[in-house]
Amino acid sequence: MIRVAIKQDAPRILQLIKDLAEYEKAPLEAKATLQQIEETIFGDKPSAFCHVAEVDGEVIGIAIWFLNYSTWLGKPGLYLEDLYVDPAHRGKGLGMGFLKTLAKICVEREYERFQWWVLDWNEPSIELYKSIGAVAMDEWTVFRLSGDSLKNFAGNA
Repeated sequence: MIRVAIKQDAPRILQLIKDLAEYEKAPLEAKATLQQIEETIFGDKPSAFCHVAEVDGEVIGIAIWFLNYSTWLGKPGLYLEDLYVDPAHRGKGLGMGFLKTLAKICVEREYERFQWWVLDWNEPSIELYKSIGAVAMDEWTVFRLSGDSLKNFAGNA
């Protein structure tokens, strides 16, 4: 079952985020705290949203997303930040279920785009995404300014 996450899911969501970081070979980069998850997803002014997959009362997968905006289309879009299913439950259609759930949200709310990133070595996911008609945006290069670089740049602005 895929459903909207509730605040009581926050500890498990945090654990699955850490599991995802481990899978992506970056465990030390997952620094989110339980308080941050509770505030940013379940607080009065959430900046992100979460759906969970539940099997026999246990949360075994997450899809965390937020809105972005296309100036060219003049409409919001949905950006999928994280999609993760516990390895013991993979291959049962839960990833596809998350994607369909979020695609339906896009259509219902008239969001024109549904976007996400995938690591270039994650062939199983890439093949899944291609099979549903998703297109790789290979002509774009992602840039990020974070940590000390962000602070230094902002201080010199």
